[in-house]
Amino acid sequence: MGRSKKAQSFYIPIYQIVTFLPTKNLNGLQNCFFFSVNLSASFNFSQIPNESLEMFLMMYTRNNFNCAEPLFEQDNSLNANFNTSKKTIWLIHGYRPIGSIPSWLQNFLRILLDQDDVNIIVVDWNRGATTFIYNRAVKNTRKVAVKLSEFIHNLLKHGASLDNFHFIGVSLGAHISGFVGKIFQGQLGRITGLDPAGPKFSGKSSNDRLDYSDAKFVDVIHSDVNGLGIKEPLGHIDFYPNGGKKQPGCPKSIFSGIEFIKCDHQRAVYLFMAALETDCNFISFPCSSYKDYKIGLCMDCDDFKKKSCPRLGYQAELWKDILTERIEKRSLRTTVFLDTSGTYPFCTYYFILSIMVLDKTMKDGQITFKLFNQLGMVEEAKLYENNSSFYKLQEVKILAQLLNDVNISSIGLTYFQTSNQLCLTCKYSIYRLMLKSVTYPERPPLCNYNVSLKESKEVFLNLSTCMPQEI
Repeated sequence: MGRSKKAQSFYIPIYQIVTFLPTKNLNGLQNCFFFSVNLSASFNFSQIPNESLEMFLMMYTRNNFNCAEPLFEQDNSLNANFNTSKKTIWLIHGYRPIGSIPSWLQNFLRILLDQDDVNIIVVDWNRGATTFIYNRAVKNTRKVAVKLSEFIHNLLKHGASLDNFHFIGVSLGAHISGFVGKIFQGQLGRITGLDPAGPKFSGKSSNDRLDYSDAKFVDVIHSDVNGLGIKEPLGHIDFYPNGGKKQPGCPKSIFSGIEFIKCDHQRAVYLFMAALETDCNFISFPCSSYKDYKIGLCMDCDDFKKKSCPRLGYQAELWKDILTERIEKRSLRTTVFLDTSGTYPFCTYYFILSIMVLDKTMKDGQITFKLFNQLGMVEEAKLYENNSSFYKLQEVKILAQLLNDVNISSIGLTYFQTSNQLCLTCKYSIYRLMLKSVTYPERPPLCNYNVSLKESKEVFLNLSTCMPQEI
C-alpha cells in the first residue's frame, strides 16, 4: 500500500515564471519575483554573455505558492512568510546554455508544497549558468556557493537551522550544493543530487565535487552516467535506475533533437518528482554492479533490517541512520539498482518467489513460473533468475518485476531437469513456496504448501496468506 496523497493541492501558474522583476500579482496586493531569463535569441556566438554572477533567491511557501517573494526585505529583515522552525528546501538548477527556464521547475514546486508544509527557496543563478562555454558555468559553481553562503549566514542570524536545510541540486546544482556543504563543514541536514554533472567533475577529489561528507545525509540519483552525469558514487547512498544510463522511454536517435541529449540526464529529476507525487515505492537493491543485479544476485536487503530495501526519492531519508553507520563504522558506500518503466510515473512492482524443497531430488533442475491475477490472466513478469537452479540449495529465491500493481491469486509452476536423464514418472516435492511483495513489504506474503511436481508438467496452484510462523 502506498503513501496516501495530500488532500490539499497547489497550482503555480506558468506565467509566474517568466522574468526576474518585482511586480504586482493579479490582485495587486504584493510584489512577485520571477525567474530570470536569457533567451538565446538575444545573443549569438559572437555575443557570449559575460560571467555575471547575479543570483536571486525566490521564496515560496504555502502562503505564497503562486507568487515568489524575496527572502529578505529591503531593510534586511526576514520575509514574514519564512518560518524558521520549518524545513527549508533549496532548489538549485544546473547549466542553462540558452538561458531558458527549467522545464521541470513549475511542477517541482507544486509537488514539493503539496507534499510538505515547507519553505522553498529557488536559487536562480541563470545569469551565471547561461553561456555556450560550459567551463565558465563550471567555474561559477564555487562562486555561487560562496555568495549563497552569505545569505545562509544571514538566515542563521534570524534563527534558521542548518539541520533543517535540504538542498536539491540538479546537475551543476548538485555540486553547488556540495560546495555550500563544505563551507558549513558538513552540517547541512541533507543534500539530494539529481544526476550530478560529470564533465569536469568525474575523477576529481571529494574537495572538488559533491561528496557524502558535505551534509549529514547525501542521496544521489544517477541517470546519465555515460553522458552528462557522473558515474562514481558520491553520497551515503547512490541510486542507479536502469543502471544509470539508457533510460527507457528516452529517444535513441540523435535525430530526436535536444531530447536525445537531455532526456536521460533529466530523468533523475522526474523520478524524484514521481516518487513524491504518486504512491510508487521505487524499491532499490544494494549491489556491487548492475550486471550482478540483472542476473538475480542482489535481492537481499537484510542489512537494512525491518526497513526493507531502500527507496529512491524523498523517502530515502528513512534509511539515514543505517546508511550513515555503514560509512562511518564500516566504510561501506551503498550503491543500489532498480529498473523502471519508460513513461511517467515510471512505476514497477517487485516480488520475490521463495521455493523451499524437502530433499535433494531437485538439485539438478530449474523452476519456471507464471503469475495470474484475480481474473485468471497471466501477468507478464521480468525475471532476475540466476539463482533459480536448485544446485546445492534447499531454498531458491527468484526476483520478479511486474509493470502493474495487481493482486496475484495463483501461480503456474513447471520443473525441468537440466540433466539428460528424463523421468516422466518421478515426483518432486516442494515444502513451501512463498510470494512476497518487495515494493510493499507490509502486504502479507502468499503461500502454498506440500506441492508435488512432475517433470516438464505445469501445475497451477492457488495462493493464500501464509501461516503465521512463516511471516
